[in-house]
Amino acid sequence: MVLAEASSSLRLSLSWVDYLILFVYFAAVIGIGLAARRRVKTSMDFFLSGRSMPAWITGLAFVSANLGATEILGMAANGAEIGMSTLHYYIIGAVPAMVFLGLVMMPFYYGSKVRSVPQFMLRRFGRPAHLVNSLAFAISNVLIAGINLYAMAIIIEAMIGWPQWVAILVSAGFVLLYITLGGLSGAIYNEVMQFFVIIAGLVPLTVVGLHRVHGWSGLKEALLSTEGISRLHLSAWQGTGIGDVTNPIGANWLAIVLGLGFVLSFGYWTTNFTEVQRAFSAKNMSAARRTPLIGAFPKLFIPFIVVIPGLIAAATVGNQFADGTLEYNHAIPKLIQMYLPSGVLGVAVTGLMASFMAGMAANVSSFNTVFTYDIWQEYIKPNMPDAHYLSAGRVVTAVGVVIGIGTAFLAAQFGNIMTYMQTLFSFFNAPLFAVFILGLLWKRMTPAAGLWGYVAGIIAPTIVWIAYLNDETLFGSATAETMYGSIASFVTVIVISVLVTFVSTPKPVEQLSGLVYGVGTIDVHDDAAAGDAAWYRSPALLGTVALVLCVLLYLPFL
Repeated sequence: MVLAEASSSLRLSLSWVDYLILFVYFAAVIGIGLAARRRVKTSMDFFLSGRSMPAWITGLAFVSANLGATEILGMAANGAEIGMSTLHYYIIGAVPAMVFLGLVMMPFYYGSKVRSVPQFMLRRFGRPAHLVNSLAFAISNVLIAGINLYAMAIIIEAMIGWPQWVAILVSAGFVLLYITLGGLSGAIYNEVMQFFVIIAGLVPLTVVGLHRVHGWSGLKEALLSTEGISRLHLSAWQGTGIGDVTNPIGANWLAIVLGLGFVLSFGYWTTNFTEVQRAFSAKNMSAARRTPLIGAFPKLFIPFIVVIPGLIAAATVGNQFADGTLEYNHAIPKLIQMYLPSGVLGVAVTGLMASFMAGMAANVSSFNTVFTYDIWQEYIKPNMPDAHYLSAGRVVTAVGVVIGIGTAFLAAQFGNIMTYMQTLFSFFNAPLFAVFILGLLWKRMTPAAGLWGYVAGIIAPTIVWIAYLNDETLFGSATAETMYGSIASFVTVIVISVLVTFVSTPKPVEQLSGLVYGVGTIDVHDDAAAGDAAWYRSPALLGTVALVLCVLLYLPFL
């Protein structure tokens, strides 16, 4: 397929009403940044919102930060390409890890008063492991920010006609402006607004699309009769048996459960500071624990406005995917073009813009925090006045956006941006989760084990990825490769960490209080505001209900 042909086939005719909606949205974004600026007095205000946010705000921001370009476009593309197997990324691949973060990990993070995830690495394993983790996080974040920018640019070019470089610069400029003005508070408040804008844009698309294909039964019939996609799976687990891998993912159930459901999922949701930072900004321990649990509920229902449109696109224009006229990444833009009238069209386009900006803003706001606190303050300019770090944070924000522009052009070199991002997660998040979980459970684990286990855990999936590039028959698909790579990373970390632990010196037990299970205590109710102890705010209750819903949502698609 020629890109110009795809762009032409997706071109939208926006009316003045649609442009007005876009203008109002961008004005609101800047207005929120200006309003948030008045609250920024210290570096803690800028990087962590002064730890003052209520749980419902941080919970919605938590899930909105994940609703970036790869989530909206990538998961809809997966819906069109691999069908209901995409549910794995939401149910087994997200919510259990979010519950684990709220119930198990958050007390350690928030109770230890660390300002970032790498800082927890510093307290548990020391400076060498901390420095490696900080640098790895900074690199991965600007790479992922570039993915969001690039994905947004190709869609805006296709739908509106802006050249890619113009779309990249304009969107990056708006993100830079409102984060520089309002810091994390500006990002969080915008993410909450963006969450509702995204929902407002995608719900009408899903409803209209289902109506056009005559409901769920009509959708299933259309999928079976559309040329090129008649074997599209409507069962999430079909063809995942050991030795009988006929599912579109190309991985058996064990790889899906361990690679995606455990290592990749838990690695992303529990150690990725881009997400966890929202919980760090909560006003107290109770709010911090409830942040990912509140976010889990909308996360469970996002597939109905992302994956279902992908299926509808497959049912209506699947022949164009099959012959290469359209890319799978164009599933949602194509439906927008086909079904939405003026006015609603503007809301949908604004929703896509909101998703791209939310994803990039989350990357940039976490990048500036880690770079300023964990690299600049810790290793380059320690013991400076707080005003210095506030100013440095604003400069670092600009630097992060500029680098993100560069990595957007790097992302353009990859044919599948979702697989590219999953590969980055297997490189950076999978080994970090293995180090953290072993360090939390085993007080004997040494600082040297944390360092070398983490380094080896980065190398292992890199070797798996290179092997796959040289021989693509090793795994069923590029997606399957990331699952097997993450498993290799996790196992490598455990083995190397155990071996190094027995030949190195552990930290004194008194230095591990609040960092390891069974060493010291953590008050999960400390400084809780009045009313946070109400039964319906119980983290255990919220987590249990979320897990039960996971099971119930799987049942129709077994």
